[in-house]
Amino acid sequence: MRPNRPEQPVARQNRHARPDNQVRVYEEGDIPSILEGKESPLVLILDCVQDPHNLGACLRTADAAGVCAVIMPKDKTAPITETVVRVACGGAENIPLVRVTNLVRAMDKLKELGIWLVGTADEATKSLYDLDLKGGIGIVMGAEGPGMRRLTGEHCDFLVKIPMAGKVECLNVSVATGVCLFECVRQRQPKK
Repeated sequence: MRPNRPEQPVARQNRHARPDNQVRVYEEGDIPSILEGKESPLVLILDCVQDPHNLGACLRTADAAGVCAVIMPKDKTAPITETVVRVACGGAENIPLVRVTNLVRAMDKLKELGIWLVGTADEATKSLYDLDLKGGIGIVMGAEGPGMRRLTGEHCDFLVKIPMAGKVECLNVSVATGVCLFECVRQRQPKK
């Protein structure tokens, strides 16, 4: 005779996600209206982030940092799945997500709207911490492993790196996104 097993615990609910899980995805043509009236907009551009956990973490961080929009290509990027929404903990529902056919064209549109584009690259010589990140800024993050595509990097106004003190060569894209976005947040805080 077997002893009775205790009931299995039930996984806790994600209290940040909306129950309807409705995520609206915008088109490239919506970018001007999304940014209209925003003073010193902060935009996140994700170049081919393919892991749904990384994408969700980037969206969660973007929401926490007050990002106005997240722009990503339609192809070579993780789709907005239940996993992305769950990991984003509300970020996917709270921030306008813009899927574009041509990322470089969308970047050019942002420049026309007065947004300076700051790309992250391991080979950059300028530190993230040496750049003025106030005003209209678009932070451009590359994919896991290869980083930004060549044309994406060429269309950035500045390329910066995150100073690394240890032996690892680079950070996970979602962690690097957090570092970059919250440096923007730090610089935009009023001086006391």
